[in-house]
Amino acid sequence: MTTLALVVGLAIAQAAPSSKKVEIVSATGCLKEASPNTWTLVNATDPVPSSANAPAAKDIPASAPPPGKNAFRLIGVSEFNLPAHRDHVVIIRGLLINATPMSRLNVTSVTTVAPACGAAPK
Repeated sequence: MTTLALVVGLAIAQAAPSSKKVEIVSATGCLKEASPNTWTLVNATDPVPSSANAPAAKDIPASAPPPGKNAFRLIGVSEFNLPAHRDHVVIIRGLLINATPMSRLNVTSVTTVAPACGAAPK
């Protein structure tokens, strides 16, 4: 009977679809409009695990972090009035979708850190 239960358990485990977890992350970078209505976060920091909500005021850095080397295409942006943040250093929180040639962030919040982007990293 134990063998039968083990075989049935293995069959169920193999039949269950594997779920790929999509992480909610935070990345800071320069918000650019690559083409009309196509937004990117450039010179972005490495994404770090986060919550979907906008950061609390105490969690917003007093100055922009050093520019990173990442770029993300931003999707799901229609609710966020991104033109008001164009060319600003922003914190983007959202669902990270790893892809080639450019990973995407499905945006859940946008917070301005600095009103102008600094120089790109060399």
